Amino acid sequence: MSLRLTPYFVMNGNAQEAIEFYERALGASVLFKQTFGEMPSNPDYPLPDSANNLIGHAMIKVGESDLMFSDTFGGDEARIGNQVTICITLQDVEEAHRIFNALSDGGQVVTPLMETHFSPAYGSVTDKFGITFQFFTEGKM
Repeated sequence: MSLRLTPYFVMNGNAQEAIEFYERALGASVLFKQTFGEMPSNPDYPLPDSANNLIGHAMIKVGESDLMFSDTFGGDEARIGNQVTICITLQDVEEAHRIFNALSDGGQVVTPLMETHFSPAYGSVTDKFGITFQFFTEGKM
């Protein structure tokens, strides 16, 4: 089974600044960066104009490690306790569902595991210990 855990930093509108800081301080390189405005629109979740230039998703490489970033908007504020999550990256959708359901036991589903424009199975859950895990499945769409 291929499974990778990656720290995911959720920022309050300053993800771009944080990325630039880690480039300078840690010699990081940007692997991927996309603003909310660059993502496909979803009529069920309209994007406010103020979010267009915020980071929707980014990944940087620091040495042998990856770090992921995104900004919040629309009343969701990152605060101590939810600013860093762990992203579980898998290849297999069925395995993602199995682990997601296991971590949901006694916890709380934040975003149901579902197909998105970027993943065949993406979601997030806070386990019974208060740790939030995001799921990103790289399998076929």
